[in-house]
Amino acid sequence: MTIIRAAVVQDGAVAFDPVATLERVSARMAEAARAGARLAVFPEAMIGGYPKGVDFGARVGMRSEQGRVDFERYWDGAIDVPGPVTDQLGALAGEHGLYLVIGVIERSGGTLYCTALYYSSEGALLGRHRKVMPTAMERIIWGYGDGSTLRVLDTPLGKLGAVICWENYMPLLRTAMYAQGIELYCAPTVDDRDVWVPTMRHVAREGRCFVLSACQYTQRRDYPADYAPIQGDDPGTVMIRGGSVIVDPLGNLLAGPVYDQSQVLVADLDLSLIPRARYDFDPVGHYARPDLFTLVVNTTPQSPVRFVE
Repeated sequence: MTIIRAAVVQDGAVAFDPVATLERVSARMAEAARAGARLAVFPEAMIGGYPKGVDFGARVGMRSEQGRVDFERYWDGAIDVPGPVTDQLGALAGEHGLYLVIGVIERSGGTLYCTALYYSSEGALLGRHRKVMPTAMERIIWGYGDGSTLRVLDTPLGKLGAVICWENYMPLLRTAMYAQGIELYCAPTVDDRDVWVPTMRHVAREGRCFVLSACQYTQRRDYPADYAPIQGDDPGTVMIRGGSVIVDPLGNLLAGPVYDQSQVLVADLDLSLIPRARYDFDPVGHYARPDLFTLVVNTTPQSPVRFVE
C-alpha cells in the first residue's frame, strides 16, 4: 500500500505581478510542506493572473487602443519558460521537497499561453502542458497548445499529469490522459461554479484516478487600481471564489469544496484504491471497445515556420 499526502492550494495571483505572486506561492508551499504533503497543486494562471471581467477592447471587426494597452500589461506580467521565475519556482520546490504543479501565463514571442508547469521535489523543471483550447474570450488573449505537451509523467509519487480548466470537458483529451495511465490527475482551474465539483467527481470516477483541482480565490484588491472589470472597483468584491477539491478514484470527496477564502486542502491518497476501482471499469482497457472506437493523438510539435538546410 502506497499513501501519498497531497495538497491543493486555493489562493490567487497578484495580477500581472509574478514577483509579488511568488511570495504567496512560497508561503503556501511552506504551509503544504508543514502539513506533510509531497505534492502541491496550484490553480490555473497562478503566475501572471486571470484577467476576469475585462474584454481587451475586442468587438467583432474592431480592437480598441485601450485593449492593446491592456494586453501589453498582461504580456509584461507573463513569464518565459524557462526563465528567472521558473528558476525561482524550482528553487522553492527543492527547498520544500515538493513535487509542484502550477498554472502560469507563458510568454513566447508575441503569444501568450495558459500553461501548467511540473517540478520535481529536487527542483527540476520536468515539463509543461499548454492549454490546447482556450475557452470563449480567452481565445483573444491566449494561443493554442499542441499535442506535444499532452504527457503524463512517471514520477516516484505516481503517474502525474495536468488538464487545465475546460479542457476537462473534452472527452477525447481526457481519454488521451487515461491511456497514459494517469493516477494523479491535476486540474488547475478558475471555474468557480457549482457545477465544477460534479465535473471533477465524474472525471475521477471515469478515469479511476485521483483528481486534484485547484481553483483561484481572488478579490478585486488583487488587481491594479486602474484595472476596469465589469465587476466594479470595490476592493472586497470576490472575482473568483474558489471551489477546490480532492477526489478519490470512485468519485468520493476527500477534501473540499471550499469557497470564499484562501486555503490549503490536504488529503492522503491511497494509491491501492486505483486498481480496486479499475476492477470493474477501465475506460481504456477492459471497458473499451477498440473494434468500435479508436482515438488518434498527434503528439508532434507544431510550428508555423520551419527552416530546412
